[in-house]
Amino acid sequence: MIKAEPKTILNFLSNYFEVLKDIFDVQKESGQIRKEKLNEIFKDRDENVLQQLLDYKILKKLGDDFEFRDTYFKLFEFILNEFRPLLPETIQKYERSIGVLFKKIRDGINGDKLILGQRILDLHGEIKEFSEAVEKNTIRLLAETRELKSNVDKLDYMEKVRKASFWIDYYITPLNNILDINHAESITNKLFEISNYVNIRRLNFDDELIRLQFEKLYVFLVQSNDDLLRQSKLLTNELLPLIERIRTESVILTGFIEFLKAPHKAKVPKVFKVERQYPYSNDMYLNAREFVQQFLQDETIFLEDPNALSDKWVFNKDLYKEKLMQQLPLDSFFDWAGLTLRGEYQTIETDKLFALTALLFEDGISIEVDLKQERSLIRTSQMNLRVPKIKINRYGIS
Repeated sequence: MIKAEPKTILNFLSNYFEVLKDIFDVQKESGQIRKEKLNEIFKDRDENVLQQLLDYKILKKLGDDFEFRDTYFKLFEFILNEFRPLLPETIQKYERSIGVLFKKIRDGINGDKLILGQRILDLHGEIKEFSEAVEKNTIRLLAETRELKSNVDKLDYMEKVRKASFWIDYYITPLNNILDINHAESITNKLFEISNYVNIRRLNFDDELIRLQFEKLYVFLVQSNDDLLRQSKLLTNELLPLIERIRTESVILTGFIEFLKAPHKAKVPKVFKVERQYPYSNDMYLNAREFVQQFLQDETIFLEDPNALSDKWVFNKDLYKEKLMQQLPLDSFFDWAGLTLRGEYQTIETDKLFALTALLFEDGISIEVDLKQERSLIRTSQMNLRVPKIKINRYGIS
């Protein structure tokens, strides 16, 4: 039992973070924390907090040595992004545990509801652990690959080839197979089967509580599918090509170095003669110069407006409003407009007719539209128009 307050433990983790990180690095490297190594850390940091580490259940004793409790070790793994890559066969164990739970759920779907609900929760937990394990492995593999690419450890070419081949053969390719949904034995293929089953049960199960658990599991499966697909794309599109390139480049460089050590022992292939070709003609400069010179002489250009001599009709709103007011009331506005235009211009032009319709919105008149009466036909110079019958009154009084 921990006697300290949770806030006290959190403050302790914050205040002695550097000490705890050094202890974490020791266990990550050797698997446990030797007593001598722990005392050395306390001496270097001038901090001896062993008793607090034991009281707060952060460390536990292993004979004369120590180790992190699993909860705190995983916490430091997470915040430091220092995950130990798991072998694919270790991750593959989730296929069996997930498959067994899924079979029990299907077989006991009509059985005890409490047992069924607990199995659904257990299945949710197993899928969550699997998804997190894949994510941690991908993050660690990507970090290892980038370190190998930048050659932080100053490895020679042969060692880089060996290490790149090791990561591909033992981690990346097997993990990619686990995430391949088209592979019949992959875990993602099993999750796809579970998702289809859960989707049906979340819609038609008779018990509301179990139905809600199926609903929660289905939403989680959809999210997990997106996460696993993202990890698979990262492996296929970034990590695998990157580490293959490391291996290929290293093999080429290693072979070339061996050739330079004894060039006389290998037959050198013929070297091709280099010729430069341009995508444009050799005469392009002269052609361009001739083209530009034709525009260097100024010529006088006259622009004529063909419509300059034609008279443009200007709508005199005040004039036509006065004519309209003199003839009010009218039974049909468009009949009056047509007669007016025909009397002045012998024809009814469409644009002039539409200009006269602006009078309908003038002050001093009221309009009444009879939608039941059949529309009348007006023939203009460009088209035939069917227009409604609109009565016009002065201030609404006939």
